[in-house]
Amino acid sequence: MELEILPIIIIAIILIAIAVLFTFVPVMLWISALAAGVKVGLFTLVGMRLRRVIPSRVINPLIKAYKAGLDVSTNQLESHYLAGGNVDRVVNALIAAHRANIELPFERGAAIDLAGRNVLEAVQMSVNPKVIETPFIAGIAMDGIEVKALARITVRANIDRLVGGAGEETVIARVGEGVVSTIGSSKTHKQVLEDPDSISHTVLAKGLDSGTAFEILSIDIADVDIGKNIGAILQTDQAQADKNIAQAKAEERRAMAVAREQEMSARVEEMRAYVVEAEAEVPKALAEALRSGNMGVMDYMNYKNIDADTDMRGTIGNMTDKNHEPENNDK
Repeated sequence: MELEILPIIIIAIILIAIAVLFTFVPVMLWISALAAGVKVGLFTLVGMRLRRVIPSRVINPLIKAYKAGLDVSTNQLESHYLAGGNVDRVVNALIAAHRANIELPFERGAAIDLAGRNVLEAVQMSVNPKVIETPFIAGIAMDGIEVKALARITVRANIDRLVGGAGEETVIARVGEGVVSTIGSSKTHKQVLEDPDSISHTVLAKGLDSGTAFEILSIDIADVDIGKNIGAILQTDQAQADKNIAQAKAEERRAMAVAREQEMSARVEEMRAYVVEAEAEVPKALAEALRSGNMGVMDYMNYKNIDADTDMRGTIGNMTDKNHEPENNDK
């Protein structure tokens, strides 16, 4: 009975060993590599397993690189995978660069990929330039008219400056600054409308792609619009401000005049008080003159007659003025 079970156990052990072998050792991947002409040993594949490297992520790109005629080793691809890079994308970029006759060594492509940039997209952009459209950029001409321009920037990726080079936002900002300065240097807005291509030539001559990951091929002005009359608005605001200042100064002068008037009225009342005070001293002086004999009775009677005569004349004068007043017909 034991002799009958023993062959079954041996067969089961062999099947388990074969299953473990095919699970741990990618035999089919090894066969595919041999069929493609790539020499990869089984122990190399087992070592990838031990180093926690998925063999297919390295061997399949290696087969593509070998078929494309690239000189790439297994260690280079494996080290890039362990560094967290995308091996398949780097190999595709190397193949695309090789086909387009663009010099791109593996080390540079791996560095670009590890820097967080899409190296394959960069190679494709080097072959097929990209068009970046800016939003409307507003500038003020010397005559105070606002001019809005829409620019389209044709750029090509610069492989040598992809690591450490500025991105699209920097290119758009520099072009916007150039457009604003060019419009601002125009004497009138009509010059910009007549020759919008002058903006392109002026901006393009400034070398705005310096320090960026792109090479600017052309800058085209797609649309030009007229905005507000900023000069007139500023002049209106200035005139309104001058008016408010003038009104404030006039109000200040009016307040000072009112205060002066009140001061003078108070001064008049003060003088009247002095007059009343002085008139109050007259009877005292007359009494003292009579008492001391400096003034006689006849002198006093003459003074009273003159005073009464003066009052009569004043009364007659007031009556005459009233008689000559015009009649009021508004009834």
